[in-house]
Amino acid sequence: MELRQLQYFLKVAQKEHVTQAAEELHVAQSAVSRQIHQLEEELGVQLFMQKGRNLQLTPVGQLFCKRVDSILKDLDKAVLEVHEFLDPEQGEIRIGFPHSLGIHLIPSVVAEFKQRYPNVKFRFKQGMFPSLIRDVISAEVDLAFISPFPEKHEQVEGEIMLTEELYAILPPNHPLAGEESITLNQLKEDKFVLFSKGYSLRPIVWHACLEAGFTPKIAFEGEETDTIRGLVAAGMGVSILPEMALFQTNPLQPARVSISEPKVTRTIGLIHRSDDKLPRVAQAFRSFLLSYFGLQQQNGNQKNTPVGS
Repeated sequence: MELRQLQYFLKVAQKEHVTQAAEELHVAQSAVSRQIHQLEEELGVQLFMQKGRNLQLTPVGQLFCKRVDSILKDLDKAVLEVHEFLDPEQGEIRIGFPHSLGIHLIPSVVAEFKQRYPNVKFRFKQGMFPSLIRDVISAEVDLAFISPFPEKHEQVEGEIMLTEELYAILPPNHPLAGEESITLNQLKEDKFVLFSKGYSLRPIVWHACLEAGFTPKIAFEGEETDTIRGLVAAGMGVSILPEMALFQTNPLQPARVSISEPKVTRTIGLIHRSDDKLPRVAQAFRSFLLSYFGLQQQNGNQKNTPVGS
């Protein structure tokens, strides 16, 4: 059994198509098919079955795939550890984050870290709250920024990096657009432009409106901060966004107004697997972030704390 066979098998299992797997692997389709056939002969089982134009793992193929995936991840980690041992400043950091942090926060912290460690590489993966948790647990990423910070989870641990204020955003011609501060209840008759279900900002805004004594009327649901901000600026409704999502990226901008009651905030944390030691380069990045957000000085030699403790 060869490493190449396992790599080809896993790619076909992921793509469910030999041609697509071959394209990603940059090899001929016949080479992939041949390696899969040899692997099945050696194991004495059928790993795939035809389903329409795609391939589907057989039950024994699913069992084998889980083990192969774990083996190849461990192998990648071993290679990374060797490289870090030779030069810890030339490793790769795999980091996940929600879309709203990709506008300003992620570019800012990565740029500053790269000034100190120019040879370190980053691999980024955006996701929503549930997928970021899964990516950390499955070791798809080493670290993940997440919001809100999970109250309790047995398999991840981390720290709250900062608490960020959320602002009301209004069409420029809205009667309250010129106010310095409003209460959220003043928007109870307005229609809201909200994030779709599954995005962490949606329940924060929803619960704040309920606390203010009303259920928000939804005009539109979106998945991008630029879309939310643009629709509000175009007069489609009002919304609530964190300050980091309000950096200007196009000429059409909504008005931003502070909310005095109730105060609406979100926590932004950094998490990693609680049962695994971070790679040296990822640990260096975590230490940098603690210092960047002023936590190192406050907590001294801060240890990893389980989420919810």
